[in-house]
Amino acid sequence: MDVVVAAAVLVLLYLGLRLGRDTTVRFATARDAVVDTDPARLPYDAARTLLRMFAALAVSIVFTFGYAYAAARSRRLERVLIPALDILQSVPVLAFLTVAVTGFLALFPGSMLGLECAAVFAIFTSQAWNMTFAFYHSLVSLPRELDELSRSFGFSRWMRFWKVELPSGMIGLVWNGMLSFGGGWFFLVAAEAISVDNQRYALPGVGSYAGAAVAAGDLGRVGWAIATMVVLVVGVNFLFWRPLTAWAERFRNEQSEATEAQRSVVLDLLRRSHLPALLGRALRPVGRALNRAGRLFGTDGHPSAGHPTHPGHATHSAYPGNPAHPGHHARRQRTGDMVFALVAGGIVLWGLVDLGRYLADRTGLGVFGEPLLLGLATLARVVVLVAVATVVWVPIGVKIGFSPRLTRIAQPLVQVLASFPANFLFPLAVWLLLRTGVSIDLGGILLMALGAQWYVLFNAIAGAMAIPTDLREAMDDLGVRGWQRWRRLIIPGVFPAYVTGGITASGGAWNASIVSEVVTFGGTTLTATGLGAYIARATERGDHPHLLAGVAVMSLYVVALNRLFWRRLYRLAERRYSL
Repeated sequence: MDVVVAAAVLVLLYLGLRLGRDTTVRFATARDAVVDTDPARLPYDAARTLLRMFAALAVSIVFTFGYAYAAARSRRLERVLIPALDILQSVPVLAFLTVAVTGFLALFPGSMLGLECAAVFAIFTSQAWNMTFAFYHSLVSLPRELDELSRSFGFSRWMRFWKVELPSGMIGLVWNGMLSFGGGWFFLVAAEAISVDNQRYALPGVGSYAGAAVAAGDLGRVGWAIATMVVLVVGVNFLFWRPLTAWAERFRNEQSEATEAQRSVVLDLLRRSHLPALLGRALRPVGRALNRAGRLFGTDGHPSAGHPTHPGHATHSAYPGNPAHPGHHARRQRTGDMVFALVAGGIVLWGLVDLGRYLADRTGLGVFGEPLLLGLATLARVVVLVAVATVVWVPIGVKIGFSPRLTRIAQPLVQVLASFPANFLFPLAVWLLLRTGVSIDLGGILLMALGAQWYVLFNAIAGAMAIPTDLREAMDDLGVRGWQRWRRLIIPGVFPAYVTGGITASGGAWNASIVSEVVTFGGTTLTATGLGAYIARATERGDHPHLLAGVAVMSLYVVALNRLFWRRLYRLAERRYSL
């Protein structure tokens, strides 16, 4: 087993070096690029796509840890970062691409590395927000006993993160990471075959291959792209995600062990090898050094968000003359809040005024009228999609999450379905819509669902898996069945994860509308009435004023929906349903 593991690691290192070398060559024909759709190129294209996907996943994980931790540990930053996250997840991938391509090409002029960085950044923007929301929720809903244990032992903040907070949120993080990876597949065509400012840029990859085959109306090569995508998704699931989900089972917060644990052939192979243990012993001095360095960040003397300080841990004297008296602390806190609000509000107001001045000079402020009306049509599709996904997928997700056997069967299937780019199914969608006479205004909901409904399913699975086995066994012993079991155990247990899935599904539906409201195959184009089609047209024409107006209106709709509906459910989940 040691030989097998060592050989696999060497092969991965060789492929990484070989593919990485190809990303730094200079390009001369990227503009108006013609993608080679010879099926013999698909293995190489698949390898380049995988390299981008995992590079974006690594960046997303680093972003998730930093952003979610800052929002969870600082009340003032939370007031800015969480609304900003709402806005970021609502900004379409195409809007990020417009800025990224220009910026990275200027940073790496004439080099393919600029296009590669822009593609990785685009995939990152389709992965990061869901993972960040999920990890932020796990931080603010940390079980009370773990919070008190960390403070009682005086853990450094570094130790608290790695020993308490990250393990507590690991199951949700892994499952949402799997779903976010699927979101990256969904926008693969947009990330690898870029059309910005009437210029076309193409990178070797399955996405650009499929986009070229769809544009040419070549069903045979579209089939080759779909087959390659299935192989990639199943292979990544078998070699990476299934071992990771089986390993994450060790972080369940429960007192009794599950009767049937998840298994993974790859994980069993790694456990039989001595190399991981040898690597762990070699890195142990590095871990100790990091723990010592982490003490510079101080100890865990304050409760996490949502957990008031226990009376036994009071640190302030009660006499009024003490400068640390709670009254003085409250006044200083209010003063700091006011200063922070003024500074943050001033920056936002300055940006809005500058944006308004730019649009007034170019097109006039009346440019917002059309996207506001079109946004109502897209909003109706989003509401229908999320409602139907909730009714259909929450019971299925609970059934899968409660059964490790079903999880093993359903995980690769769900991963394939969640990862399928809508563009790959455009030929089938155009054929069905034309044959049935169904309008793209209704058919677009199904295409949007391909990129959004899985957030609800994956979070329902993760929420069901996180329900402690001892609580389920207690319900069995008490004979609680049917609706009473749902009301007393399943809905309260799954609700926090479902809210996270609902928020990201709603944002994902808005984003997916851009590739779902304009469907092209060969010489046939079907366009729905909606904000997504408006933004897609503005991006392709390089019409920056209309693109900015469309993105601003989409952000307004998403933030308003989150503030008025999802955020209230989020607070309810934190207050009543966190374990």
